[in-house]
Amino acid sequence: MKHKEFIDRLDDAKIVAEIAAAEQRTSGEIRVFISRRTPDDAMARARRRFEKLGMTRTRHRNAVLIYFAPRVHKFAVVGDRGIHEKCGDAFWDEAVAEIGEHLRAERFTDAVLHAVDKVGALLAEHFPATPGDAHHLPNEIERD
Repeated sequence: MKHKEFIDRLDDAKIVAEIAAAEQRTSGEIRVFISRRTPDDAMARARRRFEKLGMTRTRHRNAVLIYFAPRVHKFAVVGDRGIHEKCGDAFWDEAVAEIGEHLRAERFTDAVLHAVDKVGALLAEHFPATPGDAHHLPNEIERD
């Protein structure tokens, strides 16, 4: 996966629409971040980015960051403690394996869409939308 290829082949509008649709079913928040950096540890970098993006400030601690570092062929999915307590490590391991399959096949937009859909379904199951839910975090793909 070449960094430029990954960036150029992403359908941002489709991804943002998928995030919005997923968030309509839940009180949780989903963000996607694409890094131009070359982290040794994508998970550590994703956790720092999670904090910087203010994702720990959701009422139920139910935000999820889907982080990609295409220059080093790495990605990570980080869930806040509220959602992690509900699903445990098995869910994250499965999500990472499925996303990886799409990436290896160079279906970059599909990889992101699958991640958003899978995370959105989990959030909807454990944190369904209720009247008055307000999503305060933007749905746009964030980049550095």
